[in-house]
Amino acid sequence: MSDRRIPTYQALVDDIKALGVEQVFGLMSDDTAVFATALDSAGIRFYGARHENNAIAMAEGFSYRSGGLGIAVIGRGPATANGLHAATYASRSGSNVLIISGEAAVPSGAANGIGPDYKGFNATAVLAAAGIRTFVATSPSTARGVLADAVAAAMQGGAAALLLPVNVQLADMDTSDASPARPRERKPAAPRAQAIEAAAAVVRQSRKPLILAGMGAHRAGAKEALEKLAERTGALLATSARGKDMFRGNPANLGIVGSFSHSAARRLVHEADCVLVFGAGLNLLTMSFGHSLPNVPLIQVDTERGHIGRWHPADVAVVGDARLAADALIEALPPGSNAERPFRSEETLRFLRGFDIARDFEPANTARTVDPRSLGVALEKLLPANRNLVYDAGNFLGIVPYLSVPGPGHFKLTSDFASIGLGFGTALGVAKARPDETTVLVIGDGGFLMTMGELETVVREDLPLVIVLMNDCAYGAELHFLKMRELPVVKSVFPDVDYAPVAEAFGFQAATIRTLEDLQRIAPMLARPDGPVFLDCKLNAAVAAPFMSEFHEFETRKH
Repeated sequence: MSDRRIPTYQALVDDIKALGVEQVFGLMSDDTAVFATALDSAGIRFYGARHENNAIAMAEGFSYRSGGLGIAVIGRGPATANGLHAATYASRSGSNVLIISGEAAVPSGAANGIGPDYKGFNATAVLAAAGIRTFVATSPSTARGVLADAVAAAMQGGAAALLLPVNVQLADMDTSDASPARPRERKPAAPRAQAIEAAAAVVRQSRKPLILAGMGAHRAGAKEALEKLAERTGALLATSARGKDMFRGNPANLGIVGSFSHSAARRLVHEADCVLVFGAGLNLLTMSFGHSLPNVPLIQVDTERGHIGRWHPADVAVVGDARLAADALIEALPPGSNAERPFRSEETLRFLRGFDIARDFEPANTARTVDPRSLGVALEKLLPANRNLVYDAGNFLGIVPYLSVPGPGHFKLTSDFASIGLGFGTALGVAKARPDETTVLVIGDGGFLMTMGELETVVREDLPLVIVLMNDCAYGAELHFLKMRELPVVKSVFPDVDYAPVAEAFGFQAATIRTLEDLQRIAPMLARPDGPVFLDCKLNAAVAAPFMSEFHEFETRKH
């Protein structure tokens, strides 16, 4: 490259483009407006949100669904503070997210300056306290290397932040050096032979093994190997919530283990005499707050040693890639290793074939509201099969077992920070990552009211989206939380507002759903969504998700 001097922001834009990035998400401020404009002018499309939290969530959703790097560009000070909620969420999600924000100018050394700095904010300390790796470009000469370091950190999974002081962005720099190298991809780690033999020794003694797979197994591409291992050992197959529908269609599939289980899964899981866990964290929802798995030998496989036994004891630890570990176990367990196979008996398989989740509950529809479970069963048939499902958080998550997806990569929970209000932005990022698929946002009225300004973003940026508003006219989780404690619920309840006309005003096709007949009338709209669709679904607030009673029992026991 010949010697030339260009503004630092332009050099950083060139390096971002060299990474293959084609879009960023954000909300520009005076300290990032020039940088954001340069990105868009360079052919890196800038998708603007209406709040910094949603901008960062968009980047996280895009990364989750695409597997690539999601970049959010926001301002400094109040903008960074505004985005702290989503930044913390992104840092815990495992997606590859880089948050680029402005920063106060590097001091010039002058004794007195014009002030005060109303945007003054110790972003480095605050972001570090939130667990976010933070990098600061303190000079033009170091800016490109710092960008490369920040990208490498983000690509390890989680969120990294790059702070760009305004005077560094605008200063000229020499670009005679080659562009910084791209981050290296980590190779899958093979498990130790001793660990595989220890696990195989336990499995050989098992009559009713259960294989439980999570998002780590999906990302490792372990599905086929795990199905082969299950066939070899006579195991049943199940997933964590984040591994949802990995084994969909397999005759030995139990679906989700834990708080989102159906009755057939709960019954058979408790008959297991050995559990093999691949790439699943065994968090409180997977464990139904400590009650989902029987007290039997547990083998846990994970690429990170610190993840094994973190939330639930593991008897055998296998550190390594889920697919490689499954392949190694198949080799260690030749055909005939597990002669007794009661989990693969015709009786068991017939029981699973005959199970219908629609008969797993007594519908509680009323004249003006629908049972959320009945709504889920109906939407399962009406929505396009090739869909992405993004969930905000709340009591309505009880709908999760009733709506299927093609596989784990199509399913997104946004509860990593135990908060509502992150689903909308995440869904926009997922929709941008896969515009050829229908993306469905399932969100409660509480979370929607926090983020409804993004209705305008959907239309302005032409992002395909179906919004299913789970409107129980309440903070549903808190409503049931208070009910279980026999406390007044009045402060958790909202008026019955019709949001469909609001969505129509922004350019959505919209409908209010009070009965299943209302839903059937708009079946053509859902089968082939043409533009953004909004459904204000009025729910029977008396229906509590199963995890609400589990949580209440857990809290009561703990205290």
